[in-house]
Amino acid sequence: MPLLPPRWRLLLIVLAVLTVPIASGVLWLFLTGTFHRVHGLVPVPPAAPANWRFLWQAVGGRPPVYVAIVNSLIFAVLVAALEVVVSSMAAYAISRMSFPGRRLYLGLVLVLHAFPAVSLIIAIFYILRLLGLFDTLTGVILVKAALELPLGIWLMKGFFDTLSWEMEMAALVDGVSRWRLFWRVALPLVRPGLLALGTFALLSAWGEFILPYTLIVSSQRTLMSSYLQTFLTEGYSDFGMVAAVGVVYALPVIVLFAAGQRYLLNIYGGGLKG
Repeated sequence: MPLLPPRWRLLLIVLAVLTVPIASGVLWLFLTGTFHRVHGLVPVPPAAPANWRFLWQAVGGRPPVYVAIVNSLIFAVLVAALEVVVSSMAAYAISRMSFPGRRLYLGLVLVLHAFPAVSLIIAIFYILRLLGLFDTLTGVILVKAALELPLGIWLMKGFFDTLSWEMEMAALVDGVSRWRLFWRVALPLVRPGLLALGTFALLSAWGEFILPYTLIVSSQRTLMSSYLQTFLTEGYSDFGMVAAVGVVYALPVIVLFAAGQRYLLNIYGGGLKG
């Protein structure tokens, strides 16, 4: 096997060094949740199964952990589904149709993405109260999907821009409707983009904290990020259990990233046309 060029080997060494703190943090999280004490990264036996008792019993008046896990799965899956469907339809229309104000609309979409969610949280709170969606999963799902749509539209527009105009014109001349062309021809061709956007949306929704923490107050609708936070607000924090909850919270992300990393690498693979 040929050796890598020196500059590539140097780059790999730099990346490995930069990865050490992250890997050490993950290892510390697992060891702290598993053992009674940890000195640095050296565990001190015996093991501490009590740190994991939140898996089979409710702890300190909190809801069972499966409630938070199920709510988080519903939240992440529905946000990803909404983002993929709406973004792909809007991006196709922007990429293929010419209408007055198109460039202005694209600029406004980009500006909306620049707004941090926390700066809009008071306005979002009042709107959800007005619509009767405060303290509901539906309200938080709609807010999260809406805030992520600008990025999704721009990413999918890049993928649709790379499709051949001649192929679509030939299909239209043969009598294919615009909807059928979108559903049967365009969407299958941008499948890598859909998978990349879906994976990115799932990861983003699973890690969301500010929106569910602010807009959900019922313990039966709590998400994993808010559930984990409840272990850190008391006078005495059991860091062994905090680490164990953190491991459970991180496991789906690790599995999803391992399964979808090749799609994530394609997320910026769309075209660059205006």
